[in-house]
Amino acid sequence: MTIHACLLSTGKTVVRRLAVLLAAVLILSGCTEQRLFAVRAVAAGIPSLAPFFEEDGSLGKDRKGLAPQEAHSGLQQGNTPGLYGGTRDQQVCDIERLKDFLTDPENRQKAREWARIVGITPDRIEEYLDDLTPVLLRHDTLVKNHDYKKGKAVPYDSLLEAGVAVLVNDQGLPAVKCSCGNPLKAFDKDPEKISVTFADGNKKWAGYEKSDVVTVKPSPQPLKRIALLDVDDPGTAINRPVGTTGEEDSTFDATREHKVPGVVGMTFDQAGQELARLGLAVAYDGDELPPGDAAVTGSTPGPGTPLAFGEAVALSVDANSDGTPVPASPTESDGPKSPPDRSAPPSGKGTGSAPGEGTPSGKESEPGGGTSSGTGSTSPGGGTPSGSRSTPGGGTASSPAGGTPSVTRSTPVEEPPPPPSSTSAPTVTSTPPTVGPTSADPPSTGPTSTEPTLSEPASEPESSGPAPSGGPGSGEAAQGPA
Repeated sequence: MTIHACLLSTGKTVVRRLAVLLAAVLILSGCTEQRLFAVRAVAAGIPSLAPFFEEDGSLGKDRKGLAPQEAHSGLQQGNTPGLYGGTRDQQVCDIERLKDFLTDPENRQKAREWARIVGITPDRIEEYLDDLTPVLLRHDTLVKNHDYKKGKAVPYDSLLEAGVAVLVNDQGLPAVKCSCGNPLKAFDKDPEKISVTFADGNKKWAGYEKSDVVTVKPSPQPLKRIALLDVDDPGTAINRPVGTTGEEDSTFDATREHKVPGVVGMTFDQAGQELARLGLAVAYDGDELPPGDAAVTGSTPGPGTPLAFGEAVALSVDANSDGTPVPASPTESDGPKSPPDRSAPPSGKGTGSAPGEGTPSGKESEPGGGTSSGTGSTSPGGGTPSGSRSTPGGGTASSPAGGTPSVTRSTPVEEPPPPPSSTSAPTVTSTPPTVGPTSADPPSTGPTSTEPTLSEPASEPESSGPAPSGGPGSGEAAQGPA
């Protein structure tokens, strides 16, 4: 009996220990899964407790009461049209004053810490600030902010309210908080696992929704212009050249709709740049953006759907792609094998090497911001190309996009000639060359003026991109996206 009781007691002890260990494992596992990153809310117009520059309103001004916009995607690239807002009536950041402050010998230690966070030497601060652009946040935006305490820059994760004025760099990333001069870096944690704290006068603002918080990723290519929505007139968009403060702004109609181009077969970066050139945003359903060279397999809505400035197109990609375009339709370098079906939008293949700088309708302002490789291709929505040979935004004329037939000659009047492959502006003559200066007979063997070598379009995949959708030769003095 004694031995049996002893064994029973030992067994119970072992069971209890196992239960305790199991509970500990479950608790630790739960804590690991539920671990949240602390994020401090920063409301528009509320001074920081430990700023680099005293927030007295002289350095920059936020726009209070600017309602956060519903985000079409939690991850957005810096070239997204309408990601940021602007105004033509309010100076939101005094860059010259910030330069004076950081180059003042009395602020030498602050300048050292500021430059260290930015990743430059103190003697390059003025040059660095000259390349930044003032904007207003239109979304509640996650960043890595920095206080200045005891001679050191102290990083902390921060959620900036829509309406906060920031300086952004040429990748579209927030770089400086205007009102206090604090340097900003990209948020580098999982935005799905954040715990936002509202304290120190930063009360939860109207319109705050955790699901609408945005994290900005760098633009695939350096920007030359940033397409902003006018916060005072939502029907107007602003093209602001990078490194300017508003004095060189141009405006265009933000309500004008543009057709979704065919992007199947492009890489994710190429598709994003082509959409940005037309003033359209990219949405992607995933915790991380796909690799830039992942092949796009579809879009929602599909090609030909009209959308207004800043509206989003959701892209699906082949996550296992090595960047080789899928063979759903012929590539730009191969040329199409038969005339396009006029009843359906073309696949719109193009390499889209960079976001467009010039407007697709022929003016220099371009909502996509960024460099342009504008070509004379078909309208992304499926229309035939304009007869004009201008290349929007100063882009180099190169191979036409996938909507131009390469061999068919049965309808030469409807099919304008592709641009030559040279970098000079293409020249199209209205009469064919003649043998003699005063020949009265039309040439029977000379080249026709409307069909200069359609069989093999020039191809420069590394620099060519889908062309603007609007016809620059229409006579309309259009601005903004085509």
